[in-house]
Amino acid sequence: MTSRTSIRAVLASLLLAGMAISPAAAQGEAPAQSSEPTTQPSSPPASQPSGQPAGQPAAEPGKQQPRPKRQRAEKETTRIQIGYLRAYAPQLALSVLDVPPRNDGVAGAEVAIDDNNTTGGFLGQEFTLDVAEVEPEADVVEAFNKMVEAGARYVLTDLSAKQVLSIVDFARDKGVLVFNVGSTDDVLREEECRANLFHTMPTRTMLADGLAQYLIWKQWKNWVLIYGSHEGDQAFADALRRAAERFGGQIVAEKLFEDTGGARRTDTGVVQIQRQIPVFTQDLPEHDVMLVADESEVFGTYVPFRTWIPRPVAGSAGLVPSAWHPASEQWGGTQIQNRFEKQVGRRMLSKDMAAWTAVRIVGEAATRTNSGDPAKIEEHIKGENFSVAAYRGQKLTFRNWNWQLRQPVFLGDNRSVVSTSPQEGFLHQVSELDTLGIDQPETVCKLD
Repeated sequence: MTSRTSIRAVLASLLLAGMAISPAAAQGEAPAQSSEPTTQPSSPPASQPSGQPAGQPAAEPGKQQPRPKRQRAEKETTRIQIGYLRAYAPQLALSVLDVPPRNDGVAGAEVAIDDNNTTGGFLGQEFTLDVAEVEPEADVVEAFNKMVEAGARYVLTDLSAKQVLSIVDFARDKGVLVFNVGSTDDVLREEECRANLFHTMPTRTMLADGLAQYLIWKQWKNWVLIYGSHEGDQAFADALRRAAERFGGQIVAEKLFEDTGGARRTDTGVVQIQRQIPVFTQDLPEHDVMLVADESEVFGTYVPFRTWIPRPVAGSAGLVPSAWHPASEQWGGTQIQNRFEKQVGRRMLSKDMAAWTAVRIVGEAATRTNSGDPAKIEEHIKGENFSVAAYRGQKLTFRNWNWQLRQPVFLGDNRSVVSTSPQEGFLHQVSELDTLGIDQPETVCKLD
């Protein structure tokens, strides 16, 4: 009796299991599974059959109903296009080691684009770079207009001051922000400043002040100044004169080195300069340091170790002030140097860092505002709380009276960093970085 009861129970269980098999499963089809977790109520509403979406007619008995398709919302991508407009021509230098690389500046922007996309990818932001080149001193309006028509609302410029001024007002009318990453001319921050023109490259006065602070800190206060005959040489010489007066240096003598042309790297040229420099510096009064202003690469490299009496050289040769140094590894600099070298194949230079910083400023503002709108990004950059981290010891901010980026000045030779300014003891009521360059009480800039 017990055996018959057990057999009946087993048969009943098999029958119930067979009835539970769905038509789809009976035909060998696996039910569709969603890759997303779903949450279902423990029991359907009383007025609605189990599993039937609200507002839909009840399913006919015994008929398989199609499974509703899931609608997956796709996140829109905000594309932020950045332009890079540069004047380029192969440059000569007294030493082949000083010839700028072909992608000087552009490489820094490209690395920053990748950095922006790493962060922006989480916010649906995509950054792109559009590079255009013109001849030095050529008209740049057409190239700029093409860049803007293609969608760029942020344009980096590695141009002369004259070229920058030819487009910056057009840029304002088109709602474009311009970032100067190449010119050190103070005039762009002073007499010709603009509300839509930002500067990540330091000025000549900032570079000269950084150098002067170090020389004063070393108690090397008596200087002689040798300067070239070209416009840039004269401008840097003026900045050094200003720095001497500002920080207590004494320029005891000056000499002009005329550019007479001739071969610079031939055997006869080297022999000639080796004989010429000692004689040229022979009649100078006693001094601690020889300052050289030679932005045009005519004679500066030949001055160290060729002077009549042994003295340190600084300025365009010897101890050189710059926005960045390829040997800098302080303040996390190793991280950006290694990343840059892996991608580009060389160390990072000043113009690379200026361009990298400009692109990162746009990226930082886009992240903070979660927007690609130029008006919102400009408002954020000009806000009191804006800053950007740039491997230089502290977060960098803009001077709101001329939109020059505050930043330290690196002092080094061609192998290592000697120091960074501002130096210890040079104080300021707002920021010690404002001891470098033209301060707010001195400025003649009047922003719109």
